[in-house]
Amino acid sequence: MIRKLCALCAALSLFLLAAPAFALEEPPAWAYPLAPEIIYDYEKYITLANRDHLLDSSFVPDDLVKTTVRRAKGTDAMELREAASIALSAMFEAASEAGYTLYLKSAYRAYSTQKYMYNTRLEKNHGKDDGLVSYPGASDHQTGLGVDVLNYAWTLKDGMNKEFAATAEAQWMKAHCHEFGFILRYLEDKEEITKIKFEPWHFRYVGPEAAAYIMENRLSLEEFTEEWQAYVAEYEAQGTSLEALIRYRARPRNATIVRYGEDGEEEYSIFY
Repeated sequence: MIRKLCALCAALSLFLLAAPAFALEEPPAWAYPLAPEIIYDYEKYITLANRDHLLDSSFVPDDLVKTTVRRAKGTDAMELREAASIALSAMFEAASEAGYTLYLKSAYRAYSTQKYMYNTRLEKNHGKDDGLVSYPGASDHQTGLGVDVLNYAWTLKDGMNKEFAATAEAQWMKAHCHEFGFILRYLEDKEEITKIKFEPWHFRYVGPEAAAYIMENRLSLEEFTEEWQAYVAEYEAQGTSLEALIRYRARPRNATIVRYGEDGEEEYSIFY
C-alpha cells in the first residue's frame, strides 16, 4: 500500500511539473481610487442613464425583485434590482434605529411608464421640459437602481420639491446613504450637468465603494463617469486593455508573470 501511495505521489508531482503555466505580461500599475473590476463591469451598477446615454425602450433589468420596505400610502408593490433592494432594506432599518421613519415613494419604472409621465408633464407645462421628469430612456428608475424616499409628512403632499432637503430624514439620508451603496443622484449645485432639478429624495444605488467615492468628492454620476472613462483611456494608452488587467488580477496560481524591458527583452519571470 505504501509503495502504491509513493508511486501515486511521484506520478502526481510529475504531472504538476509538466502542467502548462499561463504566461501573462505584467500590466502597468492601476492608480484609480476604485478597483478596475468595478469599472470594467460598469453596466452592473454604475451605468449612466440621461439624455446623452439613453436606455433602450426594451431594457428591463433581469434581476428585479419586489421591495419589502415601507411604502408610501396609496402606492402599489414596487420592484428594484436585487442588490439595490437589499441595500435599501438595510438603509431603512438603520434609519429606524437612528429614530427616522422612511417611506418608499417610487422604485423601478418601465420605459412606457416614464414616457407617459414625461408627456403628461409636457402637457401641463405647455410643452416645456422643466427638468422635473426625466426623458424616456434617461431615467434612473428604468435602471432598477433608482429610488424616491420620503418621510411621512411628505408622502401626504401633492408633489415634491427641494424644501424636502430641510427635513431631518433627508439630511440623515444624505449623510449616510453611501454606507449602503446609494448616492444622492441629483445634487443642488449640479443641475447644469445633470439637466435635472435638485431632488433631495432621489437616491441611486451604485455599490458601496463607488458610492463612498462619489459622495466624498461630491460628484454627479455624469462627472464620475467622465472621470473614470478618462482614466481608463489614459491607462489603456499605455498598451494594456482593462480586460487584460482584469485577467491578470484573476490569474491562476500557476501563472507565469513575464515582464519586458524597453528593448523588448524579457527581464524576469515569476512562476506561481
